Amino acid sequence: MSAVDWKTKCQNEWNLRGVSMPDGLDWKMVYESKPLGRNLLKNATPYGLTHNTPPPEAELSEVCPQGPPRFQAEGNYTDWTTSVEVLPEDASGIPPGVVICHLPQYSWCTMEQRVDLKAEGLWDELLDKCQPDIVIQDWYEESQVHKNIYQLHVKLLAADGQKVISEHSVKPTEDLSNYSHTWKEVSHVFTGYGPGVRYVLFSHQVKNKFMFELYPTLVTGSSVTVRPTKSN
Repeated sequence: MSAVDWKTKCQNEWNLRGVSMPDGLDWKMVYESKPLGRNLLKNATPYGLTHNTPPPEAELSEVCPQGPPRFQAEGNYTDWTTSVEVLPEDASGIPPGVVICHLPQYSWCTMEQRVDLKAEGLWDELLDKCQPDIVIQDWYEESQVHKNIYQLHVKLLAADGQKVISEHSVKPTEDLSNYSHTWKEVSHVFTGYGPGVRYVLFSHQVKNKFMFELYPTLVTGSSVTVRPTKSN
């Protein structure tokens, strides 16, 4: 196929009529990259789980585990930048004089990815003039380990990788009065965000509890998707 044929194929398949498509781009490479309509995050399921099946139930060990505390769930963190913040033990609410044998230890585990939109196959004119919707989705486990177990922070960054053009944060509070153990969805659509966006910084945090053994909060189905169309 000629360069013109590849450009026409992209235009027709993604309904890009009226969108600036410079002749200088390698449209064969753009088409094969399929930057529109696919998840641009790598390794979206680091724990090998899907939100289509219930999260796993905690299994209590018959023998008290030995060794130092663990603050991060076992998983495949390839393509994620991770960090762990161990929180101070909290003895508030415990009456004076009460002998404390053990207190739960909590930690925030942060997982972060930076998506290079141009490296994924998108181009300047599309991002700056059309500003297609950038759709964020994530699922976290209703782990019941604390009332605050999940946070999401997403930033649209300029070409320097520092300037924030638009951002969105979610910090839900869980209702612990009734037991529920399901996946909870979080989503957001960036629209009309302005010219200059070149990166998406996706960062979510989950709270884990260690009390003799680890009780984690898991995530799955994380996604950053650029739609071939935009909202009105």
